[in-house]
Amino acid sequence: MDDDGILRRIYERRLAEALERDALPRHVGVIVDGNRRWARAAGASTEEGHRHGAAKITEFLAWCEELSIPLVTVWLLSTDNFSRPPEELEALYGIIAGAVEEYTAEGYAVRIAGSPGLLPPRVHERIDALIANAAPTKGLVVNLAIGYGGRQEIVDAVRELVLDGAAAGRTPEEVAASISIEAISEHLYTRGQPDPDLIIRTSGEQRMSGFLLWQSVHSEYWFCETYWPGFRRTDFLRALREYCRRERRYGS
Repeated sequence: MDDDGILRRIYERRLAEALERDALPRHVGVIVDGNRRWARAAGASTEEGHRHGAAKITEFLAWCEELSIPLVTVWLLSTDNFSRPPEELEALYGIIAGAVEEYTAEGYAVRIAGSPGLLPPRVHERIDALIANAAPTKGLVVNLAIGYGGRQEIVDAVRELVLDGAAAGRTPEEVAASISIEAISEHLYTRGQPDPDLIIRTSGEQRMSGFLLWQSVHSEYWFCETYWPGFRRTDFLRALREYCRRERRYGS
């Protein structure tokens, strides 16, 4: 290991030791942005950029497991991404399915947050089978946001709430009266899970793009200039240090 590597390891160790373990987030959301720009800067193909991004997620999950963070939501594919060129999408489908296979094989409890039915049937069916046949052995739960849009999630939640009411024989007035913050929350893709405490976005963009739109009302945000494939453990520890230093006011 060179001198820079040794110094980075020492710095990482100090960062990790300074964290207040009981104050770490229970749920971390990540917008993994910058794969294509990383590829252009590296003189690599777009597909290679996405593959490096998927490999970085594997590292990131290991960091979370090491710190006993119990829940992670990673945005892999947005509803807007379906407008990308067919050849890029085809490569992405294979990378996403391969990622699901890897994470389930690692023993993580994988859940899909989004509309995976927007994927080609063969890809959707492969992902469903991988999750159905998985036997989680680790405590980390991994939500993979695939075919995800924040507005669409709220629309789907309200639609499901209305349909449930109709199926129960309720009148339109009764269904309308049953719509509440709690009722909608119970029909989100992340139902039964705590809202994200910390959301990280890489690549220098400082916007949420609708990620976990409903759930992030009290989330802390941390933006990083680094493209996702270049995201380091040091960057993650800095994000956690900043999170632990903040006084969470929950809108007050």
